[in-house]
Amino acid sequence: MNDFINKILTGYNYYSQSSGNPYSILLMLFIFILVFYFMIIRPQQKRIKSHKLLINNVKSGDEIMTNSGLIGVLLEKTNNGYALLLLNSNNKVIIKLDYISIILPKGTLKLLNDNLEKSIVNNTPKLNKK
Repeated sequence: MNDFINKILTGYNYYSQSSGNPYSILLMLFIFILVFYFMIIRPQQKRIKSHKLLINNVKSGDEIMTNSGLIGVLLEKTNNGYALLLLNSNNKVIIKLDYISIILPKGTLKLLNDNLEKSIVNNTPKLNKK
């Protein structure tokens, strides 16, 4: 205990005797930045690039799905970043092009409508006649 007090009073610093390389902290920082870049920044940049490519390649007549789950046919694409989407024969919606998530294969909308109509017909309750 007495030795410990003498070391404190004389200004002995336990950390000054590290025998490590002074560049080891810089090396660890560099490795941390590399890991951060390849795990977070680079994949996000790839996603943004592929989404911009998708938005540029979408054209009138394509069946698309938005981020909110709306599925429809793209009728018109404007220059200011909006599009007119036909949901069914009666409903048209204006959406921002940034919210298009995927381009669906042709015929998907018809297939979904047919399956929906079949499920509605099969699940309707039947009235009991007395």
